[in-house]
Amino acid sequence: MDDSVVVSPDWLASRLDDPQVRLVDVRDAWEFDGIGHLPGAVNIPFDSYRDESDVDRGTLPGAAAFADLLGEAGIEADDTIVAYDDTHGVFAARFVLTALEYGHDDVRLLDGDYSAWNQSYETTGETPDVESTTYEADPLSPEESPLVGYDAVAAALERDAVLVDTRERDEFEEARLPGAVRFDWREVVDDETRRLKPEAELEALLAEHGITPDREIVLYCNTARRISHTYVVLTALGYEDVHFYEGSLTEWLANDGEVESGPVSTAEDD
Repeated sequence: MDDSVVVSPDWLASRLDDPQVRLVDVRDAWEFDGIGHLPGAVNIPFDSYRDESDVDRGTLPGAAAFADLLGEAGIEADDTIVAYDDTHGVFAARFVLTALEYGHDDVRLLDGDYSAWNQSYETTGETPDVESTTYEADPLSPEESPLVGYDAVAAALERDAVLVDTRERDEFEEARLPGAVRFDWREVVDDETRRLKPEAELEALLAEHGITPDREIVLYCNTARRISHTYVVLTALGYEDVHFYEGSLTEWLANDGEVESGPVSTAEDD
C-alpha cells in the first residue's frame, strides 16, 4: 500500500518521536481518556468534524470550523497527520477525507485501528500538552476535489462509470442508484488482524466486483461516512479516477433521483 496514504503500525512506531508526525484519535473523549490512546495522540472526536447543517457540502463542517479544530490541537499545515479510531478506520478515514478537502497535504490513515496497534505496541492514558496554532484551511477548488454532487453523478450514470454502493445488503436492496454494484466497505478488512488485507487480495476482490483502475468510479453510501474508507483504500492502491458522492443516497433521494430496489446477484453470491 502507498504509505503516503495508509501507514502500518510499524511505520508509525518508528516515527513517534518525530515532532512533525501528529496523531489524531477520532474516538469519543471518554474512550480517549478512559481506555487509553496512542502516545502523543490528540483527540478530535468524530462528531466535531461533521455538521448536519450542510455548512459546505454534505456533512463537511466548514473550512473555518475545521481549521479551528486543528489549531486547538496544535497542528501545523506542514505536519504529517496520522488518524485512527477503533472501528477498522472508517471514522478516521472520514477525517482523512475532510483534511484533504480542506487542503492539508499530508494526512494518512493508520492501517488497522486502536485495537490493532494495541496488539503489538503500548498505549497510554497520559494526555499530551499541546500549544495551539493558527491553522488556516485552504479548501480544494471544485476542479481539484474528488467530491461530486447530484448533477455530476447523474452525468456519470450516462457514461461507463461504476457506481459503487458501500452499504449493507438490506440497505442496498431497499434502494440504490441505477446499475450500482454493492461492495461492503468492511470486505477490505481482515477480521483477525483488524488491518487491511494484502494488496494483491484487495485488487482481486475489487476486480470481482468490476472495480478496476481503468474504470471511472463513483462511491456513495447514505451520508458519506463509509465511502471515506473505501476512497482511502482505492487511493492507496493507486486508483486515480475515483469520485466521492458527498451527498450520497440522502441527497439523491431528496432530488427525486431514480432508484432501483430488490435483490440482485453480486460477486459474493457466486
